[in-house]
Amino acid sequence: MPYFTKLLLLIFCLVLLVESRKHRRRRWTSQLEVQKASHIYKKNHDVTKTRKGKTEQLLRVDDHDFTMRPAFGGPAIPVGVDVQVESLDSISEVDMDFTMTLYLRHYWKDERLSFPSTTNKSMTFDGRLVKKIWVPDVFFVHSKRSFIHDTTTDNIMLRVFPDGHVLYSMRITVTAMCNMDFSRFPLDSQTCSLELESYAYTDEDLMLYWKNGNESLKTDEKISLSQFLIQKFHTTSRLAFYSSTGWYNRLYINFTLRRHIFFFLLQTYFPATLMVMLSWVSFWIDRRAVPARVSLGITTVLTMSTIITGVNASMPRVSYIKAVDIYLWVSFVFVFLSVLEYAAVNYLTTVQERKERKLREKFPCTCGIPHSKTMMLDGNYSESDANSLAGYTRSQMVPEEEKQEKMVVHLAMSNASNSSRKRGLKGHVGLRIIQNTHAIDKYSRLIFPGTYIFFNLIYWSVFS
Repeated sequence: MPYFTKLLLLIFCLVLLVESRKHRRRRWTSQLEVQKASHIYKKNHDVTKTRKGKTEQLLRVDDHDFTMRPAFGGPAIPVGVDVQVESLDSISEVDMDFTMTLYLRHYWKDERLSFPSTTNKSMTFDGRLVKKIWVPDVFFVHSKRSFIHDTTTDNIMLRVFPDGHVLYSMRITVTAMCNMDFSRFPLDSQTCSLELESYAYTDEDLMLYWKNGNESLKTDEKISLSQFLIQKFHTTSRLAFYSSTGWYNRLYINFTLRRHIFFFLLQTYFPATLMVMLSWVSFWIDRRAVPARVSLGITTVLTMSTIITGVNASMPRVSYIKAVDIYLWVSFVFVFLSVLEYAAVNYLTTVQERKERKLREKFPCTCGIPHSKTMMLDGNYSESDANSLAGYTRSQMVPEEEKQEKMVVHLAMSNASNSSRKRGLKGHVGLRIIQNTHAIDKYSRLIFPGTYIFFNLIYWSVFS
């Protein structure tokens, strides 16, 4: 029995020895791991781990009430603003607005966000912290649509410096109203403005200003528009008053656009000018070719109507006359007058033919002169015609009381003519032959082009 007891004690001692060695080995292993972790920590210093792993604890967000502005109850907090225009996306004449993408940055100081730092380095955060602190409530006046880009995350950056200075940046696309004046369209220049203002804080609580004056506005050199030339960007600021709430600081981003004219020259002015010139072709077409002259006149009138409709379809329905309206409607009047000109020629020709028929009925005989023929003189006569008329005296012609716009005389086909009779004819022709209605076409060939050229000189000198 004693022997058995000694054996049990020996086994128990051996077990204790093994367990103690295992315990020492685990302890040594854990110490080694701690030393390795300490070495890594010294190599890659992580501020968030030294501050118990929470940004809110680092900036003491939970220790302050950020629903109120900095220095609440004191003087107005200055908030500097600068803008970098990334792109000017579109200009709409119909809606009278523009779309712009920009980087909007705010600068202010909030001592509640200050933190101790030996390196004086800033800390940068994304949009998740913005919802927990105070930020300026800037909005775009007269904006129709706006949004903050959110691909792949919200395009918001917050940078906090140890002394409490804050930089708050956003990437925004905004569509805003632009009051345009189209009285000189398409030879016009437009000035548009993007206005920024605090929504809740008056000038007694928040002083909004351009951080670096005109240098606060930066633009991308690659910005371009298809229809406009961007002439200049500049900044201004002023106070805006609301009767129910008070005075507010308002910042303006102004830019001037000059329209490219070449597109409208090709699409509007040049076709309209060609239609007017095409209408003049009818002045050289025989007045008896009624289908040719009428179809040409109607075609040019309808084409001008189509051009006018197409231009106005892409424009707002303004109540004043635009420069392009003046040109198109004057061109339309010229085309329309060419149609009326032929109507007048055709009418006068018809009246002339009626009078000729009446004269034939009233003087049916040839006054005893053999081999006679009826000939109509319009002021253009040849030497043979003059020789044929040389045998007539004043008494043989139509009496004075029977004068008409067109004179019809009976010419004898006789070879008995000499130089003395030819000289006697010239005086009678100047007194008796009245000009034909065909002269309207002759005058129109000069008057219409001359007047249209004069109009173009005045138009381009005034609007260019």
